[in-house]
Amino acid sequence: MSSDSSSGTLADLGESGLVAKILARIGESKVASPSLEIAAGDDAAVMGTSGSSFVFSVDMYAEGKHFRTDWSTAIEIGRRCAAGSIADVCAMGATPVGVLLAIGLPAVTASHWVGEFMAGFIQEAENAESIVLGGDVSGCDSIVISVTAIGTIDSGNAVSRCGARAGDIVGICGRSGMAAAGLRVLQRGLRSPRVLVDAFRVPELDYTAGVRAAMSGATSMIDISDGLVADLEHIARGSGVGIEIETKSIVVPAELVSTAAAFGADPMAWILAGGDDHAFVATFPPKKRLPAGFVAIGRVIQDSIGEVLVDGVLYRDAYEVSPGFQHFSS
Repeated sequence: MSSDSSSGTLADLGESGLVAKILARIGESKVASPSLEIAAGDDAAVMGTSGSSFVFSVDMYAEGKHFRTDWSTAIEIGRRCAAGSIADVCAMGATPVGVLLAIGLPAVTASHWVGEFMAGFIQEAENAESIVLGGDVSGCDSIVISVTAIGTIDSGNAVSRCGARAGDIVGICGRSGMAAAGLRVLQRGLRSPRVLVDAFRVPELDYTAGVRAAMSGATSMIDISDGLVADLEHIARGSGVGIEIETKSIVVPAELVSTAAAFGADPMAWILAGGDDHAFVATFPPKKRLPAGFVAIGRVIQDSIGEVLVDGVLYRDAYEVSPGFQHFSS
């Protein structure tokens, strides 16, 4: 197969390749803004205005790819879309303040479904002490949802993916692997354990975790949307470091253990590669005390740049599978 991505498909290029091409094109822009603190490529972009900065992030959710209406209620889908988008703002250390919603819907969609979706969306926005500012609607062949989340932070205090340093401690706040296990349960045609299925349907977030991390001196941060290892790789590449995870430091919930045993799976594989829990993982200076809710699970190292090691072994060598979710893969 030709390595020339210009003549291939998105499947050939992959999600990371597509994002790189888009960012390169954005980088060619001749327009410069002195208020731009963090440009496209992180969880969110940051623009400063007289002492404070606005943080912007946008996400798209497609029916059949990110959610299924036979697996989740309209309320749950609304909450899931709001939570996943607001998490990106929180991952910059910002306080979420508002969301914009654009939704494409087939003409045959029941009107009560839209009402329930909005109820869930507004509920989750309010859980994050954020308000719905407006949006747009359009006809579409399937349900497509776009959410823009907005947050605020003191200028210069946003936490990017690119500040991790060798010796830093890696800490996590929230669950990992629960949503992935819930997805596997649903794919098997089951509806229990309920705690796992619910974790897939609606992530459980601490919307103040990012602010606590920033106030505690976090050097980098990201929310786990694609998988713990995959998202830590973003930090490793952006910061020019390596990261090592110690599995003995990770608590494996009983529901993951029992479900993995029933499915002949490894619960740690779900924890390391499963996405959609939107936990926050950050790096902290070694002499800093981790903020409330964060648990140390590893450290930043100066070799194996751009890679994540699990118990001293490269993740890809130990598990021989992709470290997380990838768009456009078969």
